[in-house]
Amino acid sequence: MTRPITGTTRVAGIIGHPVTHSLSPALHRAGFASLDADWAYVAFPVEPGAASLAIAGMRALGISGLSVTMPHKHDAALAVDRLDDASVALRSVNTVSVDADGALAGASTDGAGFVAALAAEDIAVSGRRVGVIGAGGAARSIIDALARAGVAQIVITNRTPAGAHAAASLAPTIARVGDIDDVATCDLLVNTTSVGMGDDPTMPMPPELIRPDHLVVDIVTFPLRTPLLVAAAARGAHTVDGLGMLVHQAALQERIWLGDMPDVTAMRDAALRELAERGQ
Repeated sequence: MTRPITGTTRVAGIIGHPVTHSLSPALHRAGFASLDADWAYVAFPVEPGAASLAIAGMRALGISGLSVTMPHKHDAALAVDRLDDASVALRSVNTVSVDADGALAGASTDGAGFVAALAAEDIAVSGRRVGVIGAGGAARSIIDALARAGVAQIVITNRTPAGAHAAASLAPTIARVGDIDDVATCDLLVNTTSVGMGDDPTMPMPPELIRPDHLVVDIVTFPLRTPLLVAAAARGAHTVDGLGMLVHQAALQERIWLGDMPDVTAMRDAALRELAERGQ
């Protein structure tokens, strides 16, 4: 049952451009409900370049937490008073909270959410050799988190070598740049690009490079069964879709805001219902 919104209800939301497609409202409302928390969650469309104004407005409006999505993550890192270790390394923030002293604290839960999603499926990353396709913001957060989680090696391939080298610099002792054949020698393969999203039938790597002993993860959430995951499953590989990372990074946001972990199963179910209603 949905809680009524009253004068004591605390408000959190997401800022981005665009945000009409975001699953975050469905995820967080389910998470708050699982904790019986008197919180509401809304989407705030914020034009590019206006993130600092939106974050400053948290104090005036009494907003208790913000999720931050594209294109505001870098600007958010510049606008808050404090950063966690991952945000310092990434120069990017996806979560803003208000500390007890009124300071605005920035955190990055994306990479930790990726590792937590695998852990929820009893997949440990420590000691693994990981191949990462792409070098954008999502890839950087995953690379940073994997390094903190103790992987043995990270091989990165990207359309632009400069981007791959920049991502590798996040974990200089274990990360290197390679090509798609090098990535395929790893045991955990992660697609962080948008290849295969929507109606795109293409794949970020040739399917013949996928082995039955591979673990293949695609962080795309629409569709959940991307062409890469379909091909990997057909070749006997274990596959993980992108919804787990989305759910777990959101759950970690709620732990920051409320101090408790919400029910991730309830959050995933809410996201699946939302996707079904959208015909996705």
